[in-house]
Amino acid sequence: MSGTPMPSVDARAPSPLVRPPWRRTRRLLFALLFAGTVALGVWAMFRILIVGGISPLELFILGLFSITFGWITIAFWSAVIGFVLTLTRRDPVTLSSSRPSPPPAGARSRTALAMPIHNEDVPRVIAGLEATCRDLPEDTPERQIEAFVLSDSTDEAIVAEESAQVGALQARLAGRCRVHYRHRDSNTGRKAGNLAEFCRRWGRHYDFLLVLDADSLMSGATIASLIDAMQANPRLGLLQTVPIPVRQASLFGRANQLAASLYAPMLAAGLSFWHADAANYFGHNAILRTRAFMEHCGLPDLPGAPPLGGEILSHDFVEAALLRRAGWQVQMQTDLGGSYEEMPSHLLDFAKRDRRWVQGNLQHLRLLTGHGLHAMSRLHFLFGALAYLASLIWLGILMVSTADALARALTEPNFFTADAQLFPDWPLAPPPLIMPLLAGTLAMLLMPKVLGLALALTQRPADFGGPLRLVASVLLEALFAMLIAPLMMVFHSLFVIGVVSGRTVSWDPQSREGRAVPWQEAWRHTWQATLAGLLWAVITWWYTPVFFWWLTPVWLGLLLSAPLVRWSSSLALGRALRRAGLLLVPSETRPPAVLRELARRPAATGQAPPLPPPAELPGEMPEQSFSAPRHQPLSPEGR
Repeated sequence: MSGTPMPSVDARAPSPLVRPPWRRTRRLLFALLFAGTVALGVWAMFRILIVGGISPLELFILGLFSITFGWITIAFWSAVIGFVLTLTRRDPVTLSSSRPSPPPAGARSRTALAMPIHNEDVPRVIAGLEATCRDLPEDTPERQIEAFVLSDSTDEAIVAEESAQVGALQARLAGRCRVHYRHRDSNTGRKAGNLAEFCRRWGRHYDFLLVLDADSLMSGATIASLIDAMQANPRLGLLQTVPIPVRQASLFGRANQLAASLYAPMLAAGLSFWHADAANYFGHNAILRTRAFMEHCGLPDLPGAPPLGGEILSHDFVEAALLRRAGWQVQMQTDLGGSYEEMPSHLLDFAKRDRRWVQGNLQHLRLLTGHGLHAMSRLHFLFGALAYLASLIWLGILMVSTADALARALTEPNFFTADAQLFPDWPLAPPPLIMPLLAGTLAMLLMPKVLGLALALTQRPADFGGPLRLVASVLLEALFAMLIAPLMMVFHSLFVIGVVSGRTVSWDPQSREGRAVPWQEAWRHTWQATLAGLLWAVITWWYTPVFFWWLTPVWLGLLLSAPLVRWSSSLALGRALRRAGLLLVPSETRPPAVLRELARRPAATGQAPPLPPPAELPGEMPEQSFSAPRHQPLSPEGR
């Protein structure tokens, strides 16, 4: 490798032709749709509550309802817009039906595939990286791609296995794809610190940095398309794909895998429509412009002690915000397949992963007033926190509503409020808005699923096992999602309370291998939720039977917590559903080459030590400030 970076397209040249059209207009349109819908819902709830006067408790319910209804409204309109764009095959950023512009003739680039790992399952990591590398296009003078395994593992046995396995992988991929290995002794900064150290040592060698997680898989054609898009738009600092879960065997994993395959690209298209060039970053399966990342994404520590201070945990949102603050475009490519990941196979591991994200996302609330941030970046911070705060708000609404229902049931009605009153004050009937509001809210909640199903039925039903199996699978997934929602609400609420009260957690590697959760473990983690559901059901049934039936989805899901955790983790049940043609996804009915490569390649054992990494080309990655900008933006474009 040469000691200087390969020449590339001028990263600072203005490119007005690739600016997303009508950015402010589309955001204004979405804001009007959002505001109008929320105003209608809050007005209906207010009319219902104000009958006979409104109490402080009812005002509190109205405030909580406004937040949760707004959260539902965002997902609803994003799904509707995404449905229209996907149905008409329009790009959500450019609003064009044509293919993206090709990169300039003669443009050259060098790209690093960077995979940070920490005490991971080494054979799976190496097998996945090898499958991705074998699917890459051939190296040419115009486009060169290399891979880096960036380890900060702390287990000596795992480190030794990483070294041996990467050495063997280098031998197997010799002449096809260069793979490098680096282990750092410190885990400072976790994944963000790992990538930052790579950038300081080798970043100047590469025009683009494509970040992979330990469980990521990407097709070679997808990687090539991302590189082409970065070369075609010199103002593009980050391009995020939509990773789809794959290789799931349990009922829990397969249901989430189906939901992501059906709904995630459509929802992402709707979000990308109004995010435009200020989209978000998921931390993996995305390509970054290395110079821009190094200049503007050095992360500071937050003042104070953990959990809300110290190292920034959910670094991806922050890095996207810093790039946008500096004038770089951040976009999401929603119609590009070939981007995959794995996920926890059962509900308990899924909740543990969410616990870490709760802490990281709540930290973002401290950055809402950060100097110079784009308005969309502030919204990303707020929405990331609301994704978990919404559960606590829902729980608050249910508990306050239960208290109100019990108070009404236990209070004797008094129709004569004055001593000399001749005629009673009969209670006023609420306006006929309760059922329309309930039906409308439920329809908005279910609409993304209905629209995702409609798209699949019209465009690719065979990829999901055919129309009948697809409909049955969607109904099964919807039922499962409804049943586990109360337990996830309780988990998320406890996580938020834990973070606010000062409890922190370690960010250990997550388990992605399928296993059936034993009954004892399932009960140990859910007995409190089960007891709460039982008490909730008994008390409401005894004092206010009507409210008991309204609460059925909540107390039933809590009562079934342990069986749901146990049965949904079952690999045998998941495989039986697959044999029956249920919960099928395109990665199973039409597996891409990169997944076929991973499936047929046994985990190899290695003995040879890895080759040394390339010569370093040191570069700076200055720490950024949220109280004052360290660098001036490239231009006021996009503000």
